[in-house]
Amino acid sequence: MLNRDPYYSSMNADLLNRITSNPRQCGGRPCIRGMRIRVKDVLDMLAGGATETEILQDYPYLEVEDIRACLEYASAQVDHAVVMIGP
Repeated sequence: MLNRDPYYSSMNADLLNRITSNPRQCGGRPCIRGMRIRVKDVLDMLAGGATETEILQDYPYLEVEDIRACLEYASAQVDHAVVMIGP
């Protein structure tokens, strides 16, 4: 069921605003707040078993909301319809 609560909609928008893309930075890949740390870098660390605390200790300029923004961005990227053509 889709959550239509305005609190969650604005929270998601606030998080996603932390993700930036600039063709002159990191090959245009999505980054965090204009810094040269890619969304993929954070996702790879999480997938490798790093905790939020470990990431924040290693990258003190990041904030917990940045990590959540990366997860929200990844979630939004995979949330699209798939059209199957053919038998």
